[in-house]
Amino acid sequence: MTRPSKPEAISRSFHDSCLAELDALKPGNVHRFGDGHRMSVADFEASAAAAAPIIGQKGISVGTRIRLAVEATQRAVGQNTNLGIILLAAPLAGAALDRRRGDLHSRLARILEGLSVDDAREAYRAIRQAAPGGLGEAPQHDVASEPGVTLLEAMAAAETRDRIAWNYTHAFADVFDLGLKWLRGARERWGEQPWVVTRVYLGFLAHIPDTLIERKFGAGAAAHLLEEAGPIEASLDQCEAPEAMAAPLAAFDRALKERGLNPGTSADLTVATLFAASLDALEGPS
Repeated sequence: MTRPSKPEAISRSFHDSCLAELDALKPGNVHRFGDGHRMSVADFEASAAAAAPIIGQKGISVGTRIRLAVEATQRAVGQNTNLGIILLAAPLAGAALDRRRGDLHSRLARILEGLSVDDAREAYRAIRQAAPGGLGEAPQHDVASEPGVTLLEAMAAAETRDRIAWNYTHAFADVFDLGLKWLRGARERWGEQPWVVTRVYLGFLAHIPDTLIERKFGAGAAAHLLEEAGPIEASLDQCEAPEAMAAPLAAFDRALKERGLNPGTSADLTVATLFAASLDALEGPS
């Protein structure tokens, strides 16, 4: 069998990461055990398939990768299903394609530091096209206008209200310091199964205020969600047989969806964690 090229392997890793996230029971989010928020699993599957070739493409900037992937998604499903995922995946893919020395995390840091004004313009175009919920107006570098700063500077201005922006300015610390730790620990205990992804998702849900919830419903709702998720995360983490938590997780899922709460940022960080782990496994000669 012919070994796939590095771009093909990156695209496949992205696609597989998106599908693995859909296979996990993630309370409040869209998954194979329940649609929600006027979106279906099929929408996310089509989005992953549409964006994957762009995510692995060689020779394009981070900003262009973001714009083209969002455009491909819009053509496929006509709505915003994966903007946050794309914003996190684009620099990770750029780091994986970077031939400079260093591990994936160090190359990612250099990619982020090198983001340009053109990257910001391309990303702003993508964000305007995706029109994410709860965006509102920003006091600085609002996406409704053309940016005059680099993408990293624009993210720095948004980091207090958007956790994806915060990760840009902190070299994806949530992914590399938290998500990958939770992922490795769950895999060591339970092997490769969807409960591992649920554990990562609950880690983000229980420890980091979900900024999509915060923008749409306020800081109080985001803080309350942390309190609700904490005991459930702890119970799952203590399970030798994680399927024993299926009923409580399903009940939590129904309760969040009845309240219209979709912790989208937590889901985005979960996909980014899976993608980073997959890219780490690809490290080596292309």
